[in-house]
Amino acid sequence: MSIPKSIKHYLQFSDFTLEEYEYVIERAHLIKRKFKNYEIYHPLIDRTLVMVFEKNSTRTRLSFEAGMHQLGGAAIYLNTRDSQLGRGEPVEDAGQVMSRMCDIIMVRTFGQEIIERFAANSRVPVINGLTNEHHPCQVFADIFTYYEHRGPIAGKTVAWIGDANNMLYSWLQAAEVFGFHVNVSTPKGYDMDMSQVSTNRFTLFDNPSDACAGAHLVNTDVWTSMGYEEENAARLKAFDGWIVDSAKMARAAPDALFMHCLPAHRGEEVAADVIDGPQSVVWDEAENRLHIQKALIEYLLLGRIDGQ
Repeated sequence: MSIPKSIKHYLQFSDFTLEEYEYVIERAHLIKRKFKNYEIYHPLIDRTLVMVFEKNSTRTRLSFEAGMHQLGGAAIYLNTRDSQLGRGEPVEDAGQVMSRMCDIIMVRTFGQEIIERFAANSRVPVINGLTNEHHPCQVFADIFTYYEHRGPIAGKTVAWIGDANNMLYSWLQAAEVFGFHVNVSTPKGYDMDMSQVSTNRFTLFDNPSDACAGAHLVNTDVWTSMGYEEENAARLKAFDGWIVDSAKMARAAPDALFMHCLPAHRGEEVAADVIDGPQSVVWDEAENRLHIQKALIEYLLLGRIDGQ
């Protein structure tokens, strides 16, 4: 049987239009309000989410698993070490089999090409829970958090301080969709791969402090991402001076927010008085993975819903 053509996947940030993002953000506000008011909302009774993890996780697993339960469905955790994927089963075969036994799949893996191959063979929507190249769910939650605290992000400036990693590439795609600008400062040798960049809504800065000047949102990440642990010592040396501290935040806009996708290393990429200070919204940001992903799952499975 052929794979239905109406399936919509969420594999990178550019997969949705601005109209779709605005709709899902509106739904996330409503679903979050229901959750906070202890209102039962179970639109996904008898639906199942399969979560495939090749990389470790705290926030991704918790937010997807709890979120699916809160929507009335079930969530199944699969680690590649405990499945046939870990024994060499082709990704294409796994996509065919898993998608015949569930309604939606989240995959957290290494190369983007892995999830692309999986989705091409899936009969149900596939969500990118993280790859080396993209982290769309995290940036979606970050933008939702900005909306909650400051309103629309269009026309604003986001400062990215640190590694040119999956977060940055998703932020750059988001800038093109939402119409904001990204100030990027990466150490020498850890620059952007321009083959992954399809927007001109960014400016490069050699000095990370200059990148923060006038920014409405200052964002960073760990200096050593998963899969690069052997480079830790070299990265600590190369990233010297790229810590987001109070001096850099002082150059941002007076009402600037600080975000970090976590886990964080205080004293390395961010100073304790910044991440634990009044401009930091990292805990709201982490919680909002739950709410934005619930709205995302609802949209991928049920399409647009009026009211409720």
